[in-house]
Amino acid sequence: MRSARKTRGGKLTVCGIRTSWNTIGDGEFFCEECGGDRNYRRRTGRRRFAVLGVPLLPRGCTGPVVECASCHTHFGTEVLERPTTGRFSAMLRDAVHTVALAVLAAGGTGSREVLDRAVHAVRSAGYADCTAVQLVDLVEALEADTGRFMPEINPEGTLLAIEIHEAVAPLTPHLEPAGRESLLLQAARIALADGGYSPAEQEVLGTVGTALGLPPEDVLRLLATARTVS
Repeated sequence: MRSARKTRGGKLTVCGIRTSWNTIGDGEFFCEECGGDRNYRRRTGRRRFAVLGVPLLPRGCTGPVVECASCHTHFGTEVLERPTTGRFSAMLRDAVHTVALAVLAAGGTGSREVLDRAVHAVRSAGYADCTAVQLVDLVEALEADTGRFMPEINPEGTLLAIEIHEAVAPLTPHLEPAGRESLLLQAARIALADGGYSPAEQEVLGTVGTALGLPPEDVLRLLATARTVS
């Protein structure tokens, strides 16, 4: 990909492969080289054998690649599968919010301690204006909707499982193992704020563990750990 020009060492490059790039799209992504969110260009290229800087013989196409607009590093297109920092924060916020609601729906909203723990978790995740009243209203709305989801097969449990998987499963591939365990422990501590786990709470927490890709034995271990530190 070098043309006929002097290098830093003073030598003249007579021939080489030269690539002409064409931009076919753009957007924002997380650049591993820069370590943050950056704009990118999605590009394809035509390779030619060049002599004295003049492109002569075609050598096929290359790409597509993702080029960082800041550092100009080229990546494979799979880099776009990783969410941006902003998108990741939103996914985590929504997952924590959904899990907290699911635990409250399973265990009830009558305990002030449980509500306070849930509000703290949701606020820490990014919903700074969250209140206990808002969570109670959302749980009541969730309970009112359960009759519309497969009423003959545990409608409430079915709806909660759907909600949990839709919010948590897309986040799971982007969480480190410690992050997955932390999310489950946070949910467990909400359930434990008023005492032990109810059967419904254990079922919800098991669903959360499944959505997080945690083995059943790890789920049991973490639920036991939460008892000792909550």
